[in-house]
This record gives sequence, C-alpha cells and structure tokens, in this order.
Amino acid sequence: MAAVNRVLIGKEKEIAYLLAGILSGGHLLVEDYPGTGKTTLAKTMAEVLGCTFKRIQFTPDLMPSDIIGLSIYRRAEDRFVYQPGPVMSQFLLADEINRTSPKTQAALLEAMAERQVTVDGVTYPLPEPFIVMATQNPIEFEGTYPLPEAQLDRFMMRVTLGYPEQELEQQIVRIDPNRKLTVPLQKVVDSKELVAMQRALDKIFVAEVLEDYIVRLTRATRTHPDLLLGVSPRGGQHLYQASRALAAIRERDFVLPDDIKEILPPVFSHRLILKPEARLKGRTAALILQEILFQTYVPVFIDDRVQ
Repeated sequence: MAAVNRVLIGKEKEIAYLLAGILSGGHLLVEDYPGTGKTTLAKTMAEVLGCTFKRIQFTPDLMPSDIIGLSIYRRAEDRFVYQPGPVMSQFLLADEINRTSPKTQAALLEAMAERQVTVDGVTYPLPEPFIVMATQNPIEFEGTYPLPEAQLDRFMMRVTLGYPEQELEQQIVRIDPNRKLTVPLQKVVDSKELVAMQRALDKIFVAEVLEDYIVRLTRATRTHPDLLLGVSPRGGQHLYQASRALAAIRERDFVLPDDIKEILPPVFSHRLILKPEARLKGRTAALILQEILFQTYVPVFIDDRVQ
C-alpha cells in the first residue's frame, strides 16, 4: 500500500479498499471526474503487483472483438486461428468503460464472471490472477452510457477517489502534467505470490454470527421502501470476501463487525437502484445504506465471545 501511496498521495483509505478487492479476487470500478488520478492508480497497481498489464481505451466505436479477440483465417494452415485480445492479461484496465455502447460493455461479462472467453464456439481460459479495474466518469456526463445492472453486479466494489485536500493539491499542481511519472516503483509481489495471498484468505476466520450479520444486511436492501432493486446473493458473497481481505490488511486473522461495516458502502452502493420518488426526495444510496447499518443489529464481541 505504501508503494501506491507514493504515486497517489492522500488516498490511503481508498487504496486499502482497492487492495482488499484485489486480494479477494474481485473486479473494481473506480468512478470519478476526469483528472482525479483513476488511470494513474490502475497502472500503478498493476506495476507494484507484478501482473501483466493491458489497457483498453473504451470509445463509442469499440467492438467486442477489440476486447476478447477474434479468429483469423491462415491460408498456409487452412484453418482459423484465435488471435487473443487485450483481455488475455492478468490486470486489465478498462479505461472510461461507460463511453462505449452496452453491447461492447457486455463483452466483459463472461470474462469477469467465469474467467474465460468464448470465440466462435471455443472457450479459452484467462490467466491467473485475472483482475479488471474499470474507470468511469459520472453518468451525468455527456457521451456516457450507464453500465447494465448485470455488469455492475460483477464488480466487487465501486470506489470514488474524490478531489484531494488543499495542501495535497498544492503539491499536485507543481507537477508537469506532460512529464512522465518519475517516481520509481518497485514490484512488491509477483503474480504467483498474489494468487497465493488470495488463496490464503480462506484462513481468515469469520464467526457464524457475522455470516448471519452479512446475510441480514444483504436482505435488508431488498425490503427497504426506497429501493427498487436490492443486493443480490453475489453481493453478499463479495461483502464476505472483502471483509476478510480488509481484516488481513489490518493484520488480523479474524473478521470484526467493524470490517463489515467499513467495507459495506463500496461493495453495496453500486448495486442499488432507487425508486424514482426516492430520488425526487433527494435520497441517495449512501444515506440508505447508513440507515440499514443503523437499523441492523450488530453482534458484540466480549472476551473473545460473540453476543
């Protein structure tokens, strides 16, 4: 985390959440206004994690084959040969993903859910680990397309970077935007070590009452009067895995209720669809999640016991 902080200063909490998502084997959506460091963050993450890296600049004319690849006929061999697309990498940056059409966005659905792509009826496995970090501008921006609910649900979490504090922004304005990044980055782990760390999360203990707490939080989103669509069972799985990863980052081998409460907003917020009347009242996903957290009973730990 310290290596990434050298490049993107002042974003320790957001970086911790993103690392929790990567350790959990999840895909990440970074949403914010242009110029806030989304692309720089993704490239830095890939470099320090020692993963093979590919970047796709999503544009209105991008086609599905530009992502997953296509079969090319080779006359000398008298057969079609699969030409891999950029999806065949360990760390894929889908830059400004909501600037292309939903048809092209959907090309990532199979890859994100099943770690494979199918071209002309033939299925090809993706490398391990496989991580998609997508960036997008706010939906209200002109020339953007909303991500379909099915694709949003495949992202483990959505993180918003936000604008820096004044003192940090003073440091940023001194940097020449036309100059390449000069901060020396050192690979912290390689891809094999990252896979081993992901599998080691199985050793992080989650008490049964905390599993029940996660399920109650998930189900509460489906009955809230202001929500048209709540969180799917996949969202509950993602919350479970992300809370274990956050506990590991905090150097613990067990999950606390505070881990679940802290990581819940980035895991759940992008999965909620508010009713139109709720939006008119100024309600937001963040406010609704705070209500659900407040109204849901939290297990209490006393002398290593849970009550």
